[in-house]
Amino acid sequence: MNSSPTQRVLVALALSCAIALATIGATTPPKSSGVEAPKTLTDPPAPGQLIQPAELARVLADTTAQRPIVLHVGIKNFYKNGHIPGTPYVGPASEPAGLASLQKALQKTPRTRAVVLYCGCCPWTDCPNVHPAYQAVREMGFTNVRVLYITKNLTHDWIDKGLPTVKGGL
Repeated sequence: MNSSPTQRVLVALALSCAIALATIGATTPPKSSGVEAPKTLTDPPAPGQLIQPAELARVLADTTAQRPIVLHVGIKNFYKNGHIPGTPYVGPASEPAGLASLQKALQKTPRTRAVVLYCGCCPWTDCPNVHPAYQAVREMGFTNVRVLYITKNLTHDWIDKGLPTVKGGL
């Protein structure tokens, strides 16, 4: 079959449009029915489950309120180089031993008690430790779990801002 250059261009254009429409249809989510899917325990912390460094410092300084349990879920060197006063080191939650230590630290704690988790190695969104720690604590039944909002690392977001810090220990 002989086809003219115009016909070949039209066929190519039609195929391109069909591929583009198929791609758009495959990547566009269906219209919402207005009902949101339930969140699972494996979802990352929502904005309301993040706590800003200055807010946590204020909460910890308030002697009239019950202090949340604040746990360091990162590696030893970061903890030794500077950590939030009164926060026990439980180990990296990216490792089974760290998760077991975290669960042991909280096993006798009422599930309604506020818990704040932090590592400080990197931004919270990329941290290999806060995400598994958050999931483990939620799976234990804790209902008030927050993650310290770290944009860069603990040095930048806490220590360099002059917030209370302790060096050493374990």
